[in-house]
Amino acid sequence: MNSYRNALFVGVAATLSVVTSGVAWGQSSYTGTPVPMGNGEAYTFVRTGPGGEPAAIGIVLTAAALEGLPGGTPGGQALFPYHLPMPEAGPRTVVDHVGLDWEAHGHPPAGVYDVPHFDFHFYLVDRGEVEKVQFDGPEDSASPAQQPPAELLPAGYVLPPGTAVPKMGVHAINPAGAEFQQKPFEVTFIYGYYDKQQTFIEPMATLAYLQSKPDFTAPVPRPASYTRAGRYPSSYRVAYDAERRVYEIVLQDLR
Repeated sequence: MNSYRNALFVGVAATLSVVTSGVAWGQSSYTGTPVPMGNGEAYTFVRTGPGGEPAAIGIVLTAAALEGLPGGTPGGQALFPYHLPMPEAGPRTVVDHVGLDWEAHGHPPAGVYDVPHFDFHFYLVDRGEVEKVQFDGPEDSASPAQQPPAELLPAGYVLPPGTAVPKMGVHAINPAGAEFQQKPFEVTFIYGYYDKQQTFIEPMATLAYLQSKPDFTAPVPRPASYTRAGRYPSSYRVAYDAERRVYEIVLQDLR
């Protein structure tokens, strides 16, 4: 995210629990414990609005994090997970933790997501619940037992067969997305479920797209209701901050 100028006023700084670059006047930013990734690191953050309410939830990747990533082996391991804790300080949000998956060779469907990319899972449940997620096979996502009520799916989203992943969930996609309209996959937004309940929110972005140093913002399609009460994003952003030399993946405009 583009840097904001820090506001340094006498008496105001004392009211901010944490002040970092990228935070405007009247806001606070809280960061999670950094996790080594590539030649750099990744960590989460929560930014608040002037009233102290959560305004944005995101992930920071230092520039070096995109260098020295594991390449995987043909026919072998190609998924490399990183577990990012949420900040211990600051307001609680609907996100319990983040599972950042580096997909060195991509994943199905072929011709769509089979390019090197990152899956940014903002989990709404704790890691213990994620570990319990089991399926008989990827086609389980089409089972009536996994199809959530219509009000939990954003308009236009579908939960097709082939998207059930153990220790993760089933994935609802938007068939109107650019990657399904014969355009190259760069960035997209997915919702995740298990046992008919929302369990994660997932932006995805390719390595090549991040390396292009984008400044991308798009609306987040919102369902009519959510399994868990709280503040959810109305838009998301994928951007490179040249001043800080970091990439940010942000769920923002929480309401």
